[in-house]
Order: sequence, then structure tokens, then C-alpha cells
Amino acid sequence: MPHCDVVILGAGAAGMMAAIETGRRGRSVLLVDHARYAGEKIRISGGGRCNFTNINATVDKGRDRFLSANPRFALSALSRYTPDMFIALVREHGIAFHEKTLGQLFCDGPATQIITMLLGEMRKAGVTLVLETSVESVSRDESGFAVQLSTSSVTAESLIVATGGKSIPKMGASGLGYQLATQFGLRLTETRPALVPLTFEAGALEKLKPLSGIAADAIVSHGKTAFEEALLFTHRGLSGPAILQISSYWREGDAIAVDLLPHRDAGDMLRAARKATPKLQVQTVLGNVLPKKLAQLLGEELDLPGMIGDFSDKKLAVVEAMLKAWTLKPVGSEGYRTAEVTLGGVDTRDLDAKTMAARDVPGLYFIGEVVDVTGWLGGYNFQWAWASGWAAGQVA
Repeated sequence: MPHCDVVILGAGAAGMMAAIETGRRGRSVLLVDHARYAGEKIRISGGGRCNFTNINATVDKGRDRFLSANPRFALSALSRYTPDMFIALVREHGIAFHEKTLGQLFCDGPATQIITMLLGEMRKAGVTLVLETSVESVSRDESGFAVQLSTSSVTAESLIVATGGKSIPKMGASGLGYQLATQFGLRLTETRPALVPLTFEAGALEKLKPLSGIAADAIVSHGKTAFEEALLFTHRGLSGPAILQISSYWREGDAIAVDLLPHRDAGDMLRAARKATPKLQVQTVLGNVLPKKLAQLLGEELDLPGMIGDFSDKKLAVVEAMLKAWTLKPVGSEGYRTAEVTLGGVDTRDLDAKTMAARDVPGLYFIGEVVDVTGWLGGYNFQWAWASGWAAGQVA
């Protein structure tokens, strides 16, 4: 049975970074994935441009921008492998990039540049990459791990699990990482789709369908959490960055609130319209500040006939409340099929924050999305992949 120092399961962002770092230390590394190509989620990310990090994915900002049962867990890795360190690697390879918004960094060219960069670094580090190969079983004894693959078997001193979560099964996502965690006695937190569009019951959806394809700037909130970004109406419900962000916090049965006039005083706007254009109906007034179809829907929802010039202050307050806190109640999400990441995973109580090692299983490591660490939209999850992979790569 062939032997190597480290076997890594999963050739995504975290797995490739871990392979590079372990290989650089002179360790013999086998990186295994069942996909046909490495880095498939990198390839499709950022609309094909790869939002490879966020300059705000730092220790200070990370306290608020990574969800976990223990949000502080991610800070150790993030403090030692920073966005600047990955940016330096990108620059070294001559990959042009730009900041799009909110600290999000994208390649100017195709996302495959990042994959090519990582593959090149793995080759320099002497990593062996094996694709289109599935894992059939893993066992452990005093000497290390025995991994039965679909093509062969291999033993190793260390095993790094970087198999990702359940999101986007058509890309090959599976629950293998969770199965291995359970097999070796690690706990799991509840998993659910995150950074995912939200859906509505048939009646509400019928009202929203005419708006499909319309986008609007908004502040979407759930409890005390709010995101100001674009909102997109779809034939299934709501999407766009603001909705994807809030989906990580939303739970079934909860409502969300939408501010359709961010940083604008809706009351002042309505009172000015009552004075300046008293003969207009309210939905016509709304059509001057919102997309026409959206204004029409809100007008129907308000059901306040007559001219705005005849509206009392009390009626205007009802319209203002709709504009600043339009309450919607999703019934679900589009699920793992379109979710960008999986919320929850391997319980961080059973992992060492500095090394990503399983506390009670020597030589076993979990990194990336399979762990109960989920970042905001916009490069945070990639930075967690780079940082956690780097951390494990220093010691495995």
C-alpha cells in the first residue's frame, strides 16, 4: 500500500491551499477529488471572475462577518493568513484585479487564473493531484490513516478533510466531510443553505411574479441585522446581494423588512409630493422614486385610493411605513441547489483554532466550508478557505 505524509480530501480552495503549504514544508502530499477538475467552485464564483478575497476579512471586522456557534474561532487563522498575503500571491502571478464594492476583490480576467495559480504553486511544492477518484473508506490505527480510494489505497500520517459543504450538488458537493467527522467522534452543528435566494408561498409569489427581473437598491433587515445592497425580484421570489446576505440570518417562520428608500426621508418626500403634485395617485408618486411595476404593486398593497393631495398625515404615515419597512415573509429558500455556501458543519469545539486539528484524533484536520464557519457574501468565504488551509498546512 503506497504511503505519503499527508492525504488531503477535496481539491477546492481550502484543499489546494493546504496542499501548497504542506508541500512547501517538504511533506509528501496526495490531494484527491472526485471531480473532473480542481477548483470548480472557484471557476464559477463571482460570475466567472472569482471574488477571491475581501480586504475587510480581517480580525477586527471578522468578529461580525463570520457566522458560527463560536464566531471567534475563525480569528486565529484569519490573523495569521490575511487578505494582504493572498493578494501578494495574486500579484506575484501577474493576475490583474480590481475592487468592485465593499472591499470585494475580483479578477479582471477569468476565475481560471486563480485555479492556474494554485495548480502552479502545488506543482512547485511537489503535490500529487489525483482527480476523478472517490473516497470509499477511511480508517485509522496507531500509525496513521488508511484511505481506500476508487482506484487504489494509500496510507498517511495526516488526513486533511477539505470536502466542502452541501451547497451546489451539481458541482459535486456531498456530505463526506460530515460523515468522516461523525465517524471519528466529532460533533456537528445544524447545517442549512446560506447565501441563497428566498422563496414565497403561491399567493405572495403570484403578486411578486410581475416584478421578475427588476432590481432596486434596498436595506434588507432581519432583527438587528441589516444589509444595504441590491435586491432582485425573480420568478421564484427574492435574490440579489442583500437577500443572499440576510438569508444566512433568516429562519423559517420569520419575516424580513425592506427599506426601499435607503438614507432618504420618505415622510418628507411624500409631504413634498402632496404639496407639489396634489392630483397624483399614490402609486404614481411612488413611480417617481421606484421602478414603475414595483410602485404599482405597493399601490395595490396599500389600497389607498384617491389623490395624494387629499391624504391626511396618518395616511402618509402608512405609505411611509411601507416604503421604509415593507414586511415580507418568505416560506423557504432555493436550497442547496443554488446556495453559495453551507451554514454550520463540524463543531469548532472539537477543533484547535490555531491548527484546525481535531482535538481528540491526532493527525486529523478539517478546513474550509466543512467547518462551522460561514462568511458574508463578497470574498469572506474564500479568505476563510485560504486561512484555514494555510493554518493546517503549517503543521499537518
